[in-house]
Amino acid sequence: MSIEMVPTEAAGDTALLAELTDLVNRVYEVAEAGLWRDGASRTTTSELAGLITEGHVAVARDEDGRIVGSVCIRQLADGIGEFGMLACAPEQRGTGIGSVLVDFAERHCVDQGARTAQLELLVPRSWAHPVKEFLRGWYLRLGYVLERKGELEESYPHLVPLLATPCDFLIFHKPMR
Repeated sequence: MSIEMVPTEAAGDTALLAELTDLVNRVYEVAEAGLWRDGASRTTTSELAGLITEGHVAVARDEDGRIVGSVCIRQLADGIGEFGMLACAPEQRGTGIGSVLVDFAERHCVDQGARTAQLELLVPRSWAHPVKEFLRGWYLRLGYVLERKGELEESYPHLVPLLATPCDFLIFHKPMR
């Protein structure tokens, strides 16, 4: 398996954008089932094109060159690097792609000057979502610590009307060496 940042000039590659959009939306359709109103999707080709143009998307490819995972990585203020939109092909689940992508994202954050890695986790406020509970435990085992609990309105007010249930927005941090 290889992981690399998607070159910015690939933002116009409609086949790549369609493949990435489909992967992310398929993964999040299960990972966030019950959180969103019918018809809502995690991302669009135009959003991914913008993220690629800004140099924020990495992909994992198998030996045959097929995309089996992706992650969005960006630098925030004050020495914080963030990753999100982590997606691993459902048929590849349990093979370690997620861990490899997180390692790559953390190294990329450090290479860009980050002293802290951040991730955000959207969780339902009044019930336990099995995938979200699994992810929370996994991130804690990877060394992430809950920094604060926020409201989705803080960072993504445009998404609030799409929610099917009230959610909390958990922000985790991990110090980088």
